[in-house]
Amino acid sequence: MIKKLSLISLFTLLPASYYYAQTTVYAYVKGQDGKPVERAEVDLEQSVDDVTADKIGYFQFVDLKPGHYLITVTKPNFESKILEFDVTADEKRKDLGVIVLNNSLGTDAGVVVIDDSATDTEDGGSAMQPTVGLLSSGRDAFQNVSAFELGAYWFRPRGVDNRFEDVMFNGVSMSKNDDGRIDFNNWGGLNDVTRYPYENVDNITPSEYAFGNLGGVAYYNTRASSYRKQTSLAYSFTNRSYLHRAMATYSSGMTKNGWAFTVSGSRRWGDNAIIDGVYQDAYAYFASVEKKFSERHSINFTGFGSPTYRASNSPNTQEVYDIMGKDYNSYWGWQDGEKRNSRIRKVFEPMFMLTDYLKIGKNSNWINTVSYQIGSDARSRLDWFHAADPNPTYYRKLPSYGLLTADEFRAQSQIDWNSLYQANYLNNQNMDGTKRGAVYSIVEDVNRDKTFNFASHFDTRLKENWKLNINFNYQNLRSDNFRRVKDLLGANYANNLNAFNNDVQYNTDDANTQVRVGDRTQYSYELLKDHYSLNVSTEVDFNKFNVVASIFSSYSESQRDGDYRSGIAAFKDNSKGKSAIYDALDAGIKGKVTYKINGKNFIVYNGAFFSLAPTLNELYINPRAVDFLTPGVKNQIINSNDLSYIMRGQVLKLRLSGYYTKISNSTEISRYYAAVSDQTGSANTLINEAMTGVDKRYIGAELGFDVKITPTLNATGVASIGEYKYTNRPDVYSFDDLNTISRYRSYGKANIKDYKVAGTPQKAFSFGLKYNSPRYWWVGASANYLMDQYLDFSALNKTPYMYTDPGTNDPYAGVTPELIQQLTAQKKFDDQFMLNANAGKSFRIGEYRLGISVSVNNILNNRNYVTGGFEQGRLANFPGVLEESQRQTPYFGPKLWYDRGTTFFTNVYLRF
Repeated sequence: MIKKLSLISLFTLLPASYYYAQTTVYAYVKGQDGKPVERAEVDLEQSVDDVTADKIGYFQFVDLKPGHYLITVTKPNFESKILEFDVTADEKRKDLGVIVLNNSLGTDAGVVVIDDSATDTEDGGSAMQPTVGLLSSGRDAFQNVSAFELGAYWFRPRGVDNRFEDVMFNGVSMSKNDDGRIDFNNWGGLNDVTRYPYENVDNITPSEYAFGNLGGVAYYNTRASSYRKQTSLAYSFTNRSYLHRAMATYSSGMTKNGWAFTVSGSRRWGDNAIIDGVYQDAYAYFASVEKKFSERHSINFTGFGSPTYRASNSPNTQEVYDIMGKDYNSYWGWQDGEKRNSRIRKVFEPMFMLTDYLKIGKNSNWINTVSYQIGSDARSRLDWFHAADPNPTYYRKLPSYGLLTADEFRAQSQIDWNSLYQANYLNNQNMDGTKRGAVYSIVEDVNRDKTFNFASHFDTRLKENWKLNINFNYQNLRSDNFRRVKDLLGANYANNLNAFNNDVQYNTDDANTQVRVGDRTQYSYELLKDHYSLNVSTEVDFNKFNVVASIFSSYSESQRDGDYRSGIAAFKDNSKGKSAIYDALDAGIKGKVTYKINGKNFIVYNGAFFSLAPTLNELYINPRAVDFLTPGVKNQIINSNDLSYIMRGQVLKLRLSGYYTKISNSTEISRYYAAVSDQTGSANTLINEAMTGVDKRYIGAELGFDVKITPTLNATGVASIGEYKYTNRPDVYSFDDLNTISRYRSYGKANIKDYKVAGTPQKAFSFGLKYNSPRYWWVGASANYLMDQYLDFSALNKTPYMYTDPGTNDPYAGVTPELIQQLTAQKKFDDQFMLNANAGKSFRIGEYRLGISVSVNNILNNRNYVTGGFEQGRLANFPGVLEESQRQTPYFGPKLWYDRGTTFFTNVYLRF
């Protein structure tokens, strides 16, 4: 909030020479349907101060001197309106009447695809997660373009990923405790009720409702009476992650007897939009009921959820893409004439909230929310026991290995479900007639959380220009994690034995090692966490300065409670039962100073210094097997600063920013199969790799502008120039659960200093034009250029372990610094150009409003853009890496995801 003052504050701060005018100008702001528009911002060009319309859309400016004035009225989801008027000396009050804001035909937020397929695979162990950041619909051109134009290509402003963003519903954070990330699937499909946050602050800007993080805060208020009274019906057709979407929403507004209701529901479904073998069926529901007891007190119940069933797509090596094309997906195959995907994510984690709104006196508000979230997130995969890997792209099946030709690979490039059933049938029983277990089966990795939250927000205006906010949050998490049998593929049972470790029992306390559909297998444990946090912020508004300060402190206790006693002797005392409690204390400070050059030009500084406790995934290096802590794990320390020049003119809106962020002591965990060895032997195993003490630096500049060329034609431009890199040589550790080699070891320092942070283009540019016709249709296009996208690396290959002979502890013969640098160089992807377009029109038919819109991304069908990728860590020794580098087609090349090419999203709605 840059310039918002109450009317009394406006009166008291004006110079005494203004007091003689005694002219009050007032008006009401309403929408096309005649309903009041609450919280519309009214910008008076001739003043440094703005006002905000109240609940009935009313606003006023007091004590205006005679003269000519211009105001701009803005509100998210509405088109801005500019109004000019004159004040004469003999006027005491001037009525501007009703100012009608037309509904915006802006792009539906649903066009942005949230795709987390990179987290559905254990093939690699990349720390990168290609998720779109917080969706923004604010007035800042840079944030709008970043979300809707560049965000579709995995661009992350300032390089900040999902881990550092914060989304809140009524004060309750939606970040997951296991990895700190936000799962947008929890409210996917509820676009009507989550399109516009109540508060949306960017980057490190302090928030009124939370301390926030690096990536900003989006705060949603689900109070039933806050939604516009209307019924909305919508249908969408797309080829992105599904084909169809149907959505309906009804809001009653506040009734005479003090009740308000808002309900919304949707379904998204369809298969084979672009990528082969990908299908989705997702529902969503939302209900909000408010009871108003008085003008000062009301209670609101909110319940929402989004049961989702979605198939995943595989990353592939370049060799596979060259043979099969970029729509290829190795996770599926034909069964009885239908496509069946082995990697299915089934998630349903409904949230229930009760919020109490209380107004205390004239200047204070107290909002308290209790919430409970329960449900599960299950991800399936093929499993095998003393059998060959069924993955069609297993390296021995690729033409480069020499056993199959390209045509033979194409012929068997999908999962052969019939052969898996046949293998189980042939393995059905022993020679003596006793039954045998499954060779192949499908298992699910399940995360079943029970989360209780209490969030309290208190705000008060200590003086007319001084506001205080206090936020307290408590969270209690009980996270049940296990693997279960989903499908035996015709077998009698599966064996709860570790086939990669001499058939050792996963649970020695249970003599029965036979598991069937629905039974737990291989691992089972709970993660427990209690978290308390307190945040206090204050804002003081002066004539030329606005100052915001925010501090926080938090305390957490984390613990693992194992259900299985491992058959590995070294783990028996650390696998079952409760671990020691890991406690962590965090603190931080944020500040914002705005200097008002005049009513249209500002200089803004933001600064933040705070710590972050490790997430549960970072805390335990291998929680599936044991309660060992990750060696060297510490609280992250974050230091971030930015400086901006902002212009908010009637013709030109512009922001130019520079930023510097340093993250210290971070921990990065990766899990993948690798060939590892030491003096005791060698083996191929699933290892848990940890880099600790990681330091990173993010530095860059941002430019965003929106210029009104004519009253109906706007141009927007964005430039983001950044450098995100590692600045030290962190420690690398690994952990595995084999008896034949060292289980818990240090590999020394990873030589990754100056390596680039992966997962986002580090430079991006966009220029767009949009025409808004007075007859309620619009058309727009944008040109986007993305640069400096890098491959995520395997840390183990960057340590001395890679070039050190375990038999002699000396470097392998032929090792030179130049050769090591050549073998470990980080891959940079080519720069890419993308063209987007969108159009739409609305119609008014009596009380009904009909609208249609269409957007198309990547019109030129550029399939060369790599949206993400990672090095395979399979080979971690110099002879193997050197031999791999000399192959024309490597066995273990990087695994990549490519852009899906031309995609479209069409939407039609009816509102009344």
